[in-house]
Amino acid sequence: MSAETSVPRPRESDVEVVDPSLLTGLMFQTPYALAFFDPAGRFLRANDVFGDVVGVSVDDLAGRLPGETLAADLTALIEGAVRTVVEEERGIHDGDHRVRVRSADGETRHWALSFSPIRDDEEKLRTVALVGVDVTESRQTEEDLRRSEERYRSLVEAQSQLVWITSPSGAVVEDAPRWRAITGQGLEEYLAHGWLEVVHPDDRQHTEEAWREALRGRTMFEWNYRVRTRASGYRHFEVRAVPIIRHGRVVEWVGANTDVTPQREAEEMRGRLTDQLGAAALRTARLQGATAMLAEALTVEQVVQVIIDVGRTAVAADKSAVALLDPDRAVLKLINSSGVPDVPGFPGDEIPLGQSSVMTMAVNSRRPVFAESSDSLSAQLRDAGADEETIARFTGHDEERAWVGLPLLAAGRALGALRFSFTRPQKISQEDGVFLEALAGQCALAVERATLFEREHRTAETLQRSLLPDRLPVVPGLMLAQRFRSGSRHVQVGGDWYDAFVLQDSRVAAVVGDVMGKGVVAAAGMGRIRNAMRALALTNPPPAAVLTGLDRVFEATEDEEQVTTLAYMVVEPGSGEGTLALAGHPPPVLVSPQGVPLLCDAEPGTPLGWAASRKQFRFCVPPGHTAVLYSDGLVENRKRGLDAGLAELCSVVQEAPPEVVGSPHLLLDFLVDRMLAGYEQDDDVTVLAIHVPGATKSD
Repeated sequence: MSAETSVPRPRESDVEVVDPSLLTGLMFQTPYALAFFDPAGRFLRANDVFGDVVGVSVDDLAGRLPGETLAADLTALIEGAVRTVVEEERGIHDGDHRVRVRSADGETRHWALSFSPIRDDEEKLRTVALVGVDVTESRQTEEDLRRSEERYRSLVEAQSQLVWITSPSGAVVEDAPRWRAITGQGLEEYLAHGWLEVVHPDDRQHTEEAWREALRGRTMFEWNYRVRTRASGYRHFEVRAVPIIRHGRVVEWVGANTDVTPQREAEEMRGRLTDQLGAAALRTARLQGATAMLAEALTVEQVVQVIIDVGRTAVAADKSAVALLDPDRAVLKLINSSGVPDVPGFPGDEIPLGQSSVMTMAVNSRRPVFAESSDSLSAQLRDAGADEETIARFTGHDEERAWVGLPLLAAGRALGALRFSFTRPQKISQEDGVFLEALAGQCALAVERATLFEREHRTAETLQRSLLPDRLPVVPGLMLAQRFRSGSRHVQVGGDWYDAFVLQDSRVAAVVGDVMGKGVVAAAGMGRIRNAMRALALTNPPPAAVLTGLDRVFEATEDEEQVTTLAYMVVEPGSGEGTLALAGHPPPVLVSPQGVPLLCDAEPGTPLGWAASRKQFRFCVPPGHTAVLYSDGLVENRKRGLDAGLAELCSVVQEAPPEVVGSPHLLLDFLVDRMLAGYEQDDDVTVLAIHVPGATKSD
């Protein structure tokens, strides 16, 4: 067999188609798989394409039967086809025989095989020719089309759609059995434009116009209409149709109708319910919003601000006022005087209960006061015993035209009153009245809670400050400074504390501690720990011994869940030599005369009461240096973690001017102001500075 694959130059006109060179060129340049068999089924010749398909060299095929070289399934196919051609002397074409072959790279290819008889001049069958065509792409196209059709059919069935087809002009030319089953139309009645006959008369004209417009513009048709059903009722359908365009021409329209009656009925029901319950839902949402805002308000001032905001947004009031009752003096004290009109003769910041007004009427009667107009308010004031001069003061100016007064009641006890006013007459329905009474109830609870909070806050703050030293000791060779900034009045008082005192050996003990928690409980716990620490330090001052003793005291007096930390140091005036012990507290920072910060790297230890072997460390404050002890409120808050706070503290120290670094008082002011700038203070801040003055020329 020749391996020559090029097509030789044609000879002169006497060339014959049986020329071996032409056959060789055809064999090895065609993309088809070719093989020739003798009548006994043996390979006569095959090209490389066939060899690649079957995975056998063409040299190994010549003269052999298929079963000697090919796989069993392929052998059976070829031998059967050759036998049929020989016995019946006819070809096998049109891809009746197909084979799936996996190539060397693992890809599966599909081949269609045709078998043809080749006869000699005497019409005797001499050879059977096999021609193989790679149909992988067409096979994949057929498979994709089949899957697409299956998916489309499944989708249509799953969505219960009515699919229909029309001609390019919009005439129905194919039956739609599901449509006719719903409408009860016969086939003749449905064909052409018969479908319009079952569209609701009110929808028919607009539907036809929209359909004609889509036909003219060859654009998607999307519409909604009602269709008369077999039962003579109407159902709502959504329709969508698209033009099928080939070579720039519309060949047909394909559409689908979807029954949306349940959705439409549900929408109509929701609409009716929305109309009926819309106002109630809005009032409920407003009340919930007001309740949520009131729940976050801690102080009376914050509660009043929420009430003003709610009056503006939920009630649409032009002005809102809150007054609290002083039962001992029988007066209402206005919290926000801007909520009442600024006119001559109008009651001031204090309104006696015996003086008729919207607020006093609400408090005295324990019932809401609704005045929708000036005449209504005049009548109610007159019934309450007000004289005409008083009535004229309320109604004789143009600023207010409607009023609402609500008593603030807690367990039947009057706390005060709310006042909403409007610059126009206001219709107040029964539902509005229920909403306003519920709002007043929530406001009363918030006012009561805020009043108790402020009372406890003042008590705890007083207790906390009473337990702190009145002044720091004055010791030669040492300067002490402190700053204590209580949490704002919107934050409960905590258990921060500081102390400094002179020991028996003339050294100075300095401590900053933090009793976790808020309110009176934390302040009282701070007092117990402070007193115990003083007693232990005066008896046995080394820091490790003091912390060990505090652990025993803590276990005996404090709850298990209580957490208390502190930093305690003993320093010698003049030299600054000292020792330090930490009980789970942030490390002190040492500031050099040049303003260089150095965080103490002593072991932080564990909070008081935790089983631990207490250790103390040498901590020297050289002359000219300042040691700063502080509570976590200085460096940590809701937006800044401890590590970030410590890094920021060092940065702030480096920014301090020289005159600030040399003065412990100025340094503490600088640190506190800069560390709290831009943050909402949510904890007490306690800072204690121990400064050892540098040597002077006179020294």
